[in-house]
Amino acid sequence: MTSIDLTESTRRVAAVVRGIEDAHHYAPTPCPQMPVHLLLAHLHGLAIAFRDAARKIDGPTTHTAPDPSRLELPEDWRETLPAELENLAAAWNETGARTGTTTAGAQTMPAEVAVLVALDEVVLHGWDLAVATGQDYAVEQQALDAVEQFCAGIPEEPGEREGLFGPRVPVPADAPQLDRVLGLSGRDPGWRPPGH
Repeated sequence: MTSIDLTESTRRVAAVVRGIEDAHHYAPTPCPQMPVHLLLAHLHGLAIAFRDAARKIDGPTTHTAPDPSRLELPEDWRETLPAELENLAAAWNETGARTGTTTAGAQTMPAEVAVLVALDEVVLHGWDLAVATGQDYAVEQQALDAVEQFCAGIPEEPGEREGLFGPRVPVPADAPQLDRVLGLSGRDPGWRPPGH
């Protein structure tokens, strides 16, 4: 499953990013205490961190734990964030990116796991941003399969999910695959902004 190419997923999320208007900045998202502008900043930071993780860079971008209180969105985010998403996908296609171990978010892990974490973050936050800003969003099948397998592998114990996912949300077994994945990740597939 680690042969998955992040290119299509990052392109789809970049399209969502480009569709976000200034009026959306303080709109709520499915991520508690993280309105649209902070989620964009988080996505920007993780794109850089996991890009550098693919290249085994040992430094602040990979060894700094995520800190929501320090999130800052660049003023030119409409250009830089899609570019960083593109760079993220390209880095994981470089020779040697998926071998050995690497570090991201101050967590050291096998590189073949790190690429799945990166894919999971991109795909799920793409949905978060799309639903928060009223945009359509579809996930490429191969990526959706990989993210489902990854999410299903995270135990239900709170200690195992802390900092990654909230408690699983029950979703009917015959629900669409994306809805099932969202439930596994602790998201309510029916979440919509207030008033929608």
